[in-house]
Amino acid sequence: MSGDQWKAAVDSDRPSVARVYDYFLGGSHNFAADRALAEQIIAVLPEMPMIARANRSFLHRAVRFLVEAGLDQFLDLGSGIPTVGNVHDVAQRASPRARVAYVDIDPVAVAHAGILLADNDRATAVRADLRRPDQVLDHPDTQALLDFDRPVALLMVAVLHFVGDPDDPAGLVARYLAAVPSGSYLVLSHASTDGRTPVGLSQARDLTGRTASEMTTRSYRQIADLLTGLDPVEPGLVRLPLWRPDPADAHQAGEARSAAETFPGYAAVARKP
Repeated sequence: MSGDQWKAAVDSDRPSVARVYDYFLGGSHNFAADRALAEQIIAVLPEMPMIARANRSFLHRAVRFLVEAGLDQFLDLGSGIPTVGNVHDVAQRASPRARVAYVDIDPVAVAHAGILLADNDRATAVRADLRRPDQVLDHPDTQALLDFDRPVALLMVAVLHFVGDPDDPAGLVARYLAAVPSGSYLVLSHASTDGRTPVGLSQARDLTGRTASEMTTRSYRQIADLLTGLDPVEPGLVRLPLWRPDPADAHQAGEARSAAETFPGYAAVARKP
């Protein structure tokens, strides 16, 4: 699909969470409406691009950890636009046999993933709604790529805060975990206003209501409940930059120290026993 084709295939006048996030990461797969909303969010929450980069850095660290732990199958739920360090790039660099299924509801995210993966037979992009687990798990492309009789890494990175309470995020996590065997892992990051003045994050959350995905922040306890029945790996559920920061990255290490009480989100990697 060419640039003109994907522009014609979607509503470019309504901002999308996936494309706004792409803008925060310095990507180019976004429209004027996305950039306008992103700048409004930055005006009330200036650290938003840093938050997005920290979240992407956590994803990279988690994927490397999982490959080292022997995982070679990844189901990336709410993957967004595959930009600035894709899961398959990180995973397949460490393990060429790694398989990655990207899932997103945004047609632009899926179209771009399809272009990037055209020559990669160990990765695929599925357009589906993660709130409909059967739609994701039973999709022919998911079934063709992933072997659910073997451990799978479920990636729910910066996505469950776009799942409202009526959609039962804990129930969704449980449904996906029920579909994978013992030895599988859940990778989770989630926005929170714990320990900080919530004004900026609350205003940013309100602004996301202009997209199809409104944000719901949750407390440490509410996020910890999403891990019920799992065995978190060290250091457990922590502020996002504190999850195994790379000691070789001085900027990351400094960011981790300064974020101990104020970073607006938590992260964890947990194993299904």
